[in-house]
Amino acid sequence: MKIETHLPSLASLPDTYGIYLSEWSAITVSGEDRDKYLQGQVTCDVINANDSDLIFGAHCDAKGKTLSAFRLIKRGATALLLQPKSSLSTSLTALQKYGVFAKVSIEETTDLAIFTLVGERGAGILRSNFQQIPDSLTPVIQVGSTTIVYFGGQQSRYLLIDNKDTIETFFDTTELAIYPQSVWDLLEINEGFPILNESTVNQYVPQMLNIQAIHGISFTKGCYLGQETIARMQYLGKNKRALYALVGSSTMPLNADDVIEIQMGENWRKAGDMLASYRADDGTVYLQAVLSSDMDSDTHLRLRSNEQPLSIVALPYSLT
Repeated sequence: MKIETHLPSLASLPDTYGIYLSEWSAITVSGEDRDKYLQGQVTCDVINANDSDLIFGAHCDAKGKTLSAFRLIKRGATALLLQPKSSLSTSLTALQKYGVFAKVSIEETTDLAIFTLVGERGAGILRSNFQQIPDSLTPVIQVGSTTIVYFGGQQSRYLLIDNKDTIETFFDTTELAIYPQSVWDLLEINEGFPILNESTVNQYVPQMLNIQAIHGISFTKGCYLGQETIARMQYLGKNKRALYALVGSSTMPLNADDVIEIQMGENWRKAGDMLASYRADDGTVYLQAVLSSDMDSDTHLRLRSNEQPLSIVALPYSLT
């Protein structure tokens, strides 16, 4: 399978394409206490989710700081916490630490590959190859050995989870362009789903990452790790930060330590933290950042490294 090497802007992506999520994996949780154990560890309601549900969630430490942000699905007897490999190890270690007191097996999956099919022709292509496909009402289905997951949003996305050879064979029949992981990051930035890595885990309460806005926190399910801080943040209005998508341009590659600045009178000051970035071949840059929650669309922002202006992009959900 050929992976494209060029990096298009959001506007220049084809109408339908694939992405190989080479830097994505999953924490697998199985065993008699699977749901009960996860219910006390993560922000989402696991016990009331069925096998066809896709749920968002976060795994936090006892102080309410986010170790990982994930999508959770159930694949047979196993729960999969799908997420970037860059955030997985910290979360995995913490889940295993407390898992010794429950009848669960917790590990990183090693036998599954994850691809995604994106775009307007995706549903038709899937129907030509599978007896059933997921949709907004039934977002997770199992067809043979393949799990197919529907992601709604500004573009329809379908995750395909199986052994790598099986999924590569499927994509070979489609003759679609297959892009690398970085294009997935571009879509995640545009959809407002937080992308964490080794340097940003354990830094933010989930509301600073907008996880409440994508229905990734249950405020009714009962106790879980970090709940006290998360509830206090929600009900006492103490959260002053939020996740944003920004767009601009740069003639140079971006660095992980690039600083986003805000204009304060005649001066510029650091505005917040950059979580993820994508630079298209035409120089368009897309950034995901945690900034003050009172930012508005006409706030003057820039990258310190090149002093190029950045614009706030509207996310497909509301924070109010």
